[in-house]
Amino acid sequence: MFKDFNFDRVIYAVIYIIIAVIFYVILTRIIKLVLQKPREKLNGKLTARQIQRMGTLQGMLNSAAKYIIILALILALLANFGVDVSSLLAGLGIATAIIGLAFQDFGKDIIAGFSIIMENQYEVGDLIEVNNFKGRVTFVGLKSTKIKNYRGKELVIANRNMNAVINYSTHNTLAQIDLPVSFDANPEHVEKALEKVCAELAKLNLEEIVGEIEYYGPIEIGDSAIVWRITAECAPYKHFKPQRVIRRLATQEFKKAGVKIPYNQIDVHNTK
Repeated sequence: MFKDFNFDRVIYAVIYIIIAVIFYVILTRIIKLVLQKPREKLNGKLTARQIQRMGTLQGMLNSAAKYIIILALILALLANFGVDVSSLLAGLGIATAIIGLAFQDFGKDIIAGFSIIMENQYEVGDLIEVNNFKGRVTFVGLKSTKIKNYRGKELVIANRNMNAVINYSTHNTLAQIDLPVSFDANPEHVEKALEKVCAELAKLNLEEIVGEIEYYGPIEIGDSAIVWRITAECAPYKHFKPQRVIRRLATQEFKKAGVKIPYNQIDVHNTK
């Protein structure tokens, strides 16, 4: 099948590989420029979500370019070493069916990849959870998606297996703090303290808080405490810092107002 194998063919093969690499670099830069120009023109008009989407699309197009160039390179290398590529492609026959079966999962990955983009299931930078693994999406390609968690572990999963994905980045989250207060505390003192907490929180202008700060008052009467609640609407999955701030402010205001927070007590009885 291979004819006249000689050193010149090896040199040509190396040249083909170098050209393919150069062409890939140029093509990815063109893709970046094409997507970057409208972003610059619409600077200030694009939402963070739209910017994320453009980044995801760029990764997808880069992935497509890579596979197309690799396929073209393989055909060029075969032709270089004397393989009649046209006859090979025309005479695939049963081999085509076998290859099709072998690569059917690859085809499913490609279809799933386009579905992810078209349906806006998630974007690069989104915080998602799949198969009990939670992390940020770092890459979305034609074949796979990469997710990195806060510990630095990276999960590479085929697009066809991206089922039952939980996306934490598409909707605002709620910072909710429930504060147990002793039965002995004066409700008026508690209410005034929590109103001050809400006022102080509003003055801080935390960038994570994008909506209303609400004080709900007592929401539950437990066995050893009355539970009071404060909430604040936050940007997607940005509720951790506001919750810490609310706890700190509540502790300070309760201390100033003399409001006691209940704690577990053990009564020891002498039976003698």
